Amino acid sequence: MFSGTSCTHIGVSVLCLIWAHSSMVQLDPVDMCLCKTRLTFLDAQKTVIKDFAMNKNKREREFYSLDVGDSTFTVLKRYQNLRPIGSGAQGIVCSAYDQILDRNVAIKKLSRPFQNQTHAKRAYRELVLMKCVNHKNIIGLLNVFTPQKSLEEFQDVYLVMELMDANLCQVIQMELDHERLSYLLYQTLCGIKHLHAAGIIHRDLKPSNIVVKSDCTLKILDFGLARTAATGLLMTPYVVTRYYRAPEVILGMGYQANVDVWSVGCIVAEMIRGSVLFPGTDHIDQWNKVIEQLGTPSQDFLMKLNQSVRTYVENRPRYAGYSFEKLFPDVLFPADSDHNKLKASQARDLLSKMLVIDASKRISVDEALQHPYINVWYDPAEVEAPPPKILEKQLDEREHTVEEWKVLIYKEVSEWEEWTRNGVIRGQPPPLGE
Repeated sequence: MFSGTSCTHIGVSVLCLIWAHSSMVQLDPVDMCLCKTRLTFLDAQKTVIKDFAMNKNKREREFYSLDVGDSTFTVLKRYQNLRPIGSGAQGIVCSAYDQILDRNVAIKKLSRPFQNQTHAKRAYRELVLMKCVNHKNIIGLLNVFTPQKSLEEFQDVYLVMELMDANLCQVIQMELDHERLSYLLYQTLCGIKHLHAAGIIHRDLKPSNIVVKSDCTLKILDFGLARTAATGLLMTPYVVTRYYRAPEVILGMGYQANVDVWSVGCIVAEMIRGSVLFPGTDHIDQWNKVIEQLGTPSQDFLMKLNQSVRTYVENRPRYAGYSFEKLFPDVLFPADSDHNKLKASQARDLLSKMLVIDASKRISVDEALQHPYINVWYDPAEVEAPPPKILEKQLDEREHTVEEWKVLIYKEVSEWEEWTRNGVIRGQPPPLGE
């Protein structure tokens, strides 16, 4: 259930969520002003949540603790039968049975959310966006809680979400017919379109953060990289999977919404081939893998790069690349479908429009949804669902100290608990299957 979960951390034998100075100094007037502003910010936020720590004994009776691997989960008693199903950079995930909703759920414990500003900002962004987004192809947030009783003690955040059966890492190992492959692709595009409608460009889609159920329903698990997250060919390599990163992300260029179309193309290519299409060992090797197979891009594209990156790229050997018929021969595809008239040639044509190095010539999400291989599933209620109402338009640009992020996250958790009545979320849909 969560971003950053590596495929190797999830056993195929277990269906998992497929969906963690006190020194005296003399301050100058500017520093004193900044300090005063910061104190005002913290005081104002603390005022909003001051009542949250009331009735400590009652809160203590609502929780119990148990060890999960190297971590301790302290959860509400409504959640029973916890079992670890995934772990990664951002947290640990367990499956559990929710006695109140009478359904299985996934519980994600954020991994040390306040260890630094980056982790704290990521935790806040994930929580705020999950509370706003509501689409059948985006994982749903069922509950948020902390076992700590005051802001001073606050250190753990638990997110409760829908439990899925497997992620695409496992699905890639299966033989899928055209109907299933096309339907999974359609749902992925619907979820991405919904995120884009809210101004969220993912940039980090990969098989481990796309999850499915046995009935072939699909959901995207996370919200990707913040716009301020730095990536690029000559930057320190990112500690997450880079196989699905678009050329404009690898090269540190500007990007637009169809940056996510490249990632989807890479994932679909892997589902067809059964192996990673561009398995780079680092950003530089990743770029080499792309041009070896697709060919060196045109001079027009190279002129869009900044000077240092362009110099490197121009000094690489030139590659002609391979045709898509050679990269994806008919033998890799399932038999053509009689029912929906889906064919290998259509899937290959869609891939050839998705896997275009120059983003200005790459197909858009809307165009992909209208492609003959996809539009057999087209439903306006799914494709054109109302965009999520995200109040914080500058969410990715916000910068705070760790303590300020901590206050903001505690406030979000507090507000969620205030929306809860008798342990059931107001307005929450009934358990699945009803």
